[in-house]
Amino acid sequence: MSEDRDDAQPTGTARPPRPGGTRTALAALSGLIAGFCALAVAELAAALVRPEAGPVTAVGGAVIDRTPPAVRDFAVRNFGTADKLALRLGILVLLALFAMAIGVLALRHRRLGSAAVLVFGLVGAVAAAGRPEGVPADALPSVVGAAVAVAVLYLLVGRLAPAPGPGPAAGGRDEGADGGFDRRGFVVAATATAAVSAGAGLLGRRLTSSVQAGASASRHDLVLPAPQSAAPAVPAGADLRIRGLTPFITPDKDFYRVDTALVVPRVDAGAWRLRIHGRGVARPFTVGLHDLLRREVVERDVTLACVSNEVGGPLVGNARWLGVRLADLLRDAGVRPPSEGGPADQIVARSVDGMTIGTPVETVMDGRDAMLAFGMNGEPLPFEHGFPVRMVVPGLYGYVSACKWIEDIELTTFAAYDAYWVRRGWAQQAPVKTESRIDTPRPSASPKAGVVPVAGVAWAQHRGISRVEVRVDGGKWHTARLAAAGTRDTWRQWVWEWPAASGRHTLEVRATDGTGATQTGIRTGTVPDGATGWHSVVVDVS
Repeated sequence: MSEDRDDAQPTGTARPPRPGGTRTALAALSGLIAGFCALAVAELAAALVRPEAGPVTAVGGAVIDRTPPAVRDFAVRNFGTADKLALRLGILVLLALFAMAIGVLALRHRRLGSAAVLVFGLVGAVAAAGRPEGVPADALPSVVGAAVAVAVLYLLVGRLAPAPGPGPAAGGRDEGADGGFDRRGFVVAATATAAVSAGAGLLGRRLTSSVQAGASASRHDLVLPAPQSAAPAVPAGADLRIRGLTPFITPDKDFYRVDTALVVPRVDAGAWRLRIHGRGVARPFTVGLHDLLRREVVERDVTLACVSNEVGGPLVGNARWLGVRLADLLRDAGVRPPSEGGPADQIVARSVDGMTIGTPVETVMDGRDAMLAFGMNGEPLPFEHGFPVRMVVPGLYGYVSACKWIEDIELTTFAAYDAYWVRRGWAQQAPVKTESRIDTPRPSASPKAGVVPVAGVAWAQHRGISRVEVRVDGGKWHTARLAAAGTRDTWRQWVWEWPAASGRHTLEVRATDGTGATQTGIRTGTVPDGATGWHSVVVDVS
């Protein structure tokens, strides 16, 4: 018989009954408290190592790394920019359920329950140290948290052990099933450990906030320079100002965010450095933010789109970016594009959170306004969008161009290296496809019969939009009126005045880009290089 069974009895004695409902419930509570202690202490330890080393963040990052593209798209489609919150909540719920189950297990097998806690600690440690940007020290918070959880579980479950005394009471009623343990001792121990854990968690959060305060101060103190090459003024008529229509410039707060960072990196601008090196780099060098600010600063309006954006989806936005030309930096390093005999055809950009993004060298150096941006809509980049510096490359989906929190640029080849998303089934190269979207009327809207403005946006970055057409119920295509064009790197608003008749109708839209190519109506999913198809909405005209 196992030595760690709290119900072990000498041979020949009556076997006590299994734990009753009260003890089982308190054992589950013990596991939950032990789990809470583990996370709180781990958060405190992570504040001393780095916030990304916390077990929830580490495990969440590992889950994202191993999530199939279809599942990732489902999360983005259903949760949008709240997909990270949904993942964190899901992890916490699962941890809570496992912790309660381990508490019940420990009530009868304390050593086995402790071993289960250590296994979960090991999972967190491996996940943290095994992240692309991970270092061995990242395992420490999970290890410390697991050790504390084992001690707490032993303490609390020990208070649930039956007190020695007589056997079953007269009449067959067994007081040992739910009674006979140290109730008062359990309550005191549970309350004390929960309080200490809460204090540890609060201290950890304050330490983390203190560390992040320096990064916030550096952003607050950053004064953006006036651009030597300013963006043209937004043309009169570029924004049609129709109710329900997306504005020409997307405010920072409304700009989509899709990335794998469960904890948004907060990098101190003064400490930030970017290294440029690799194949064909004749003069490797490292620059800081103030080095970039002393270069020629350019300002451009550029529309960015996520490859996970479904037909008609919201994962696209247009902003005014401020930064320096990436091609100039590469030429200063001695880089030549393949068309000029350069040996590298891929730029691998690395983020502080370990993300890798592969971008064609030829595209960056073909004359378009590929940038290292540090400003967005007249302000320093928000942390969520890559402060202090990010890449912006017109005409490419974000997963092959828009590296946020960038800290390293390596020149290599597509044959030699697959970036993060390519290893997960996405295409190596992904120019933005011609797309259009109906913003108003909304699906299932009920406009009144008469003239109804059907309006939206269309985009084909670095090619521009030359025509937009709308049709009703599969009929003939009608040419929409285009808003004034910004640049070929921005989206374009459009509107068609629909003489709507009563009834249920289906509206469809398609766009033609600046090369004369018309958007295909064939519906495909987002994997491997972006969705295709005409956006449609169904409305009921009253």
